[in-house]
Amino acid sequence: MAEDPRDWEEATRAVRGGMARTPYGEISEALFLTQSFAYDSAGAADRRFSGDDPGFIYQRFGNPTTQIFEERLALIEGADVCRATASGMSAVHMALMGLLKAGDHLVAGRALFGSCRWIVSEWLPRFGVEATYVDATDLEAWKNAVRPNTKAFLVESPANPLLEITAIGAVAEIAHAAGARLVVDNVFATPIFQKPLALGADVVVYSATKHIDGQGRVLGGAILGAEQLMTESYKDLLRHTGPALSPFNAWVLLKGLETLDLRVRQQSLNAARVADAVGAHAKARKVIYCGRPDHPQAGIIANQMTGGGNVLAFDLGSQAAAWRFLDALQIVDISNNLGDAKSMATHPATTTHRSVPEAERLQIGLTDGWVRMSVGLEGAGDLVRDVSRALDAA
Repeated sequence: MAEDPRDWEEATRAVRGGMARTPYGEISEALFLTQSFAYDSAGAADRRFSGDDPGFIYQRFGNPTTQIFEERLALIEGADVCRATASGMSAVHMALMGLLKAGDHLVAGRALFGSCRWIVSEWLPRFGVEATYVDATDLEAWKNAVRPNTKAFLVESPANPLLEITAIGAVAEIAHAAGARLVVDNVFATPIFQKPLALGADVVVYSATKHIDGQGRVLGGAILGAEQLMTESYKDLLRHTGPALSPFNAWVLLKGLETLDLRVRQQSLNAARVADAVGAHAKARKVIYCGRPDHPQAGIIANQMTGGGNVLAFDLGSQAAAWRFLDALQIVDISNNLGDAKSMATHPATTTHRSVPEAERLQIGLTDGWVRMSVGLEGAGDLVRDVSRALDAA
């Protein structure tokens, strides 16, 4: 009897999901670095384009290597379908464009990555889509923001950069009661620690650039959801607008998926130790980490996340103190990326959220003293020593 990959443990899915070997019997997945495909006859080409015969047509429509990545990530997420994109931002962009049209209304959590806010505030209005920002932790705010033309909700949970948590199931119920779809950016939690679709979300998006690659190599993104929604809202949009993932990048991301579970669990353990060290230091006014009991939404985290993740944020009181901290680091890199095997820290107000107006940054509590840190796979003792020394200098 053939094994059903849906019955596998998550670790097995991450290593073997979607596997499709060529007649050569390769162990490592084949890299099909090709733009197009040949047909045995004109009739075969006709049947391929009509959909009567399965198979690949053009890299923008699909590729064998990319398909393995999509099927593997869908298995890990528990989704019917995954569609890969060239970057995390292309995934967010396409996720929204597939659900919205001129005259529609979007409700979004106020705490968003800077580029996501630009899409919501600057890009979508050019196409006649209005948006309302809400405090994502306030269920009444979501309800009150709904209009007759509301078609989509967008939320990051945990949110960038201060790790705000949204009750995904409760917000999904509000969205569905309004006839809207809920899109969740799950990049900080990863599919290892949170399953938004199982909680009621309709669409999940990832920047595969982060934990899925995990080693600072390539860009990539993904959109996941139920088969009918993914077909109706995204199949033609992705085929014809062209945000296709490179097959080489798909191959690299496949290799990342094989160790995703191991990496993020160890990073979470390291992050917990670093967060405790920061929390105990006199220079830190506040530390936020999803694995700490003093997180503002600790109760929600207990209900929908199975791990704290590898990102923490802490307030050092001023930009000058935050910069002194960053400049004093000797092991941790100053970088705006996250999810990497190497630990990184950044000053969000002048990097990731620089494009967000100050008044809007203050609405989410992002003052100039905050540092966001992505904890990697170095020795936890070395990281604690480096961070503690830098805090002394702050």
